[in-house]
Amino acid sequence: MHGAWADGSCWDDVIATLHADGYNVTAVQLPLTSLADDVAVVQRALGRETGKTLLVGHSYGGVVITQAGVDPKVAGMVYVSAYAPDLGESAVSLNGTVPSTPINNDFSMDTSGFLTVSDTGVANDLAQDLSAADQTTVAATQGPVSAPNALNASVTQVAWKLVPTWYVVASNDRVISPTLEATMAKRMNATTLTLQSGHLAMISHAPDISALVEKAASSLQP
Repeated sequence: MHGAWADGSCWDDVIATLHADGYNVTAVQLPLTSLADDVAVVQRALGRETGKTLLVGHSYGGVVITQAGVDPKVAGMVYVSAYAPDLGESAVSLNGTVPSTPINNDFSMDTSGFLTVSDTGVANDLAQDLSAADQTTVAATQGPVSAPNALNASVTQVAWKLVPTWYVVASNDRVISPTLEATMAKRMNATTLTLQSGHLAMISHAPDISALVEKAASSLQP
């Protein structure tokens, strides 16, 4: 699951590695219109799976898998610089527990309450450790996200309390506070990997993310 201001293509390099190593991979395309809409897409994807499933979520995608992961097919969860809310928490409420991050200076909101990130914000804060070409792609393909219905939406189910979890802390993250990431990982008792990465670790550190996902998947085999 991708996060806000993204789509499934942000996982391209990870998908290629996992597929080559024999894993079945589905990159879910979230509409980012509301948490309920996003969860429904994940639930439909889970309905098409035939075996144990490892949910992997980046950024706001962590909120989505937390809510959607209460499913008998879900055997584990990987959070990549992602929100991992507890009951009643949202991405926005979690942000409120730590000092504001630089990305908050980069938003514009349309009349429907959807946020986008400026090109400068992509280059400086969302994707600062990617190439200029990749930054252009991130900016052009970003998915606007509903502030009131997605980022402010609280979870009513907490799947990470039910299955094993893994967490990637991006120590140079300028979107989600690295301090918050470490706090959430510790609260979940997640197996934790810290990378010297910006927010988009699955692009800038694709081999590390792929290896962690495979390690998590292997550990869940019977």
